Amino acid sequence: MTETLTSLPAPAWFAHPGARTWTCPPAPAEVHGFHASLPGYAPTPLTELPSLAAELEVGRVFVKDESCRLGLPAFKALGASWAVHRTLAEREDLAERAGLAERSGLADRAGSQEAGGPVTLVTATDGNHGRAVARMARLLGQRAHVFVPEGVHPAATAAIAAEEARVTEVAGNYDEAVRQAADAVATTPAAVLVQDTAWPGYERIPGWIVEGYATLFAEIDTQLAAVDAGLPDLVAVPVGVGSLAQAAVTHYRSRPAGAAALLSVEPDSAAGVLASLTRQAPVTVTTGVTTMTGLNCGTPSTLAWPYLRDGLDAAIAVTDADSARAADDLAALGVPSGPCGAASLAGVRAALTGDGAAARRTALALGPDSTLVLLSTEGTAANPHHMANPS
Repeated sequence: MTETLTSLPAPAWFAHPGARTWTCPPAPAEVHGFHASLPGYAPTPLTELPSLAAELEVGRVFVKDESCRLGLPAFKALGASWAVHRTLAEREDLAERAGLAERSGLADRAGSQEAGGPVTLVTATDGNHGRAVARMARLLGQRAHVFVPEGVHPAATAAIAAEEARVTEVAGNYDEAVRQAADAVATTPAAVLVQDTAWPGYERIPGWIVEGYATLFAEIDTQLAAVDAGLPDLVAVPVGVGSLAQAAVTHYRSRPAGAAALLSVEPDSAAGVLASLTRQAPVTVTTGVTTMTGLNCGTPSTLAWPYLRDGLDAAIAVTDADSARAADDLAALGVPSGPCGAASLAGVRAALTGDGAAARRTALALGPDSTLVLLSTEGTAANPHHMANPS
C-alpha cells in the first residue's frame, strides 16, 4: 500500500498505551564483547544537559552522543561491523567445509575457492550505513559497492568513495536504491547484500545489524548507573526504516514490565513508521525532501515492524526547522549533532510542549522527576545539510 503524506497535524502523534507490557528476548550477550575487542573502541559520551531538563520540565536529560563511533560520525558502525563479522565468519565456515568436502572428493576446487575468496559487500544507504559497510570492507581486505539515492549530500557520497568503495548514484529514492543494490548482488560474483532493512526472504543479515546496535544501549545502562540515574523513563529514537528502534525495543522490552517509554521520531515528509502505526499495518509512504537525510525512508523494515507495532509507546513527526533548531541548541551545549541526531530533541520538544502536551506526557507516564535519554545518532560531519542550509 502506498500513501502520499501531503500534510500532517502539528505535531503528528501516535500513542500505544500497552507497549510497556510487551516482552521479547534480549540481544545476544556477546555483541558488546565483540565491539569492545575492536581497535579504537570506546563508549560514546552520555552527556547530561540540565538546561534541557529545565526547559522540558523533567528531572534529568541525557544525550547519547554518537558523533564519533569507531572513528565514524554515526552509530551505524555498530550494526555494520557485527553483521560483516557474522557474514564473513559464516563464509569462512563454508570455505572450511568446502575444503573438507574437496579433500574427500565431494566438491570441486572452483566451489571451494569461491567460498573462501574475497567478497563484495553491497548495500544501499542514505549516507552513514554505507560508509560504515565500506569502512569494514576496506579494513578487512574486502570490496564494497554502495548505492546512494537522490538527496544525499555530495560530501557524504565522497566520504563513502574515500573508503575505496564503488559508488553508484541512483536516480530515485532510498527504496529504489535498496532495490538496485539487491538486484546487483544477483549479477555480481561473490557478492553479499549487507542491508539495514528487511523484507520477506531477506531478514538474517538485517537481524545481525539490529543485534549490533545492542552495544549502544548496554553503554547507556552503565553510564546512567555511574551517575546514579537508574533506568530512563523515556528514550527518544530517530527512525528511518526502524532498525535502531527495534534494537531499543529489544533492549528495554526484554526487562520486567514498566521499563522505559520509547518514542520514535521521524521527518514529517517521511513518516512511514508513524503512518504504519496509525493504520496498524505496514505501509509505504512517498517521501519528500528533508535535511534529515538518514531518516528519509518510506518503508519500515519487515523485521522491525512487529517490534515497533508492539513495543513503541509513541511516535511523532517533526519538521526540518524543528531539527535545525535542535541541532543549533545541542551545538551550543557542546553536543555536535546532525539533523538526524537532533531529531530526538525535536521530537521530545514536540511531544512535551505546546497544545496537547499534558495528554502526551500522561501517555508517556512522565513527571517532574523523570529521566530522559535522547539518542543523537550522528555528528555534524555525517550530514552537512544543516550547515549548508542554516534556515
